[in-house]
Amino acid sequence: MDIHINSLYLCVNDMDRAIKFYEEFFEQEVTERDELYSVFEVNGFRLGLFAYKLTNETHEFGSNCIPSFSVDDLKLLDVKLRGKDICFPITRIGNNWVAEFVDPEGNHIEMTAPAK
Repeated sequence: MDIHINSLYLCVNDMDRAIKFYEEFFEQEVTERDELYSVFEVNGFRLGLFAYKLTNETHEFGSNCIPSFSVDDLKLLDVKLRGKDICFPITRIGNNWVAEFVDPEGNHIEMTAPAK
């Protein structure tokens, strides 16, 4: 079997707010902007933002599916977490530093950095 995971999407309540947050977080502009589905291309991976209310879908937010982003070191991890709503503080787990924050749309996001 040849399966590839190329993308995921987060449900958002406010597309403009979500785009602004992730543009600052990724330090890049949104790749595709649309009122229903916007996309960030991040090193070959597509992170979508889906304005689910426009299609009358219902969704629950929280920690049922957690995207994980990695950075090169603990110092950068700390910088990227500043000002965020931290729900799991920086903790060493195995060979990594791991933390989680809640984005402005209510999604839990994990960040990791290698522990040296």
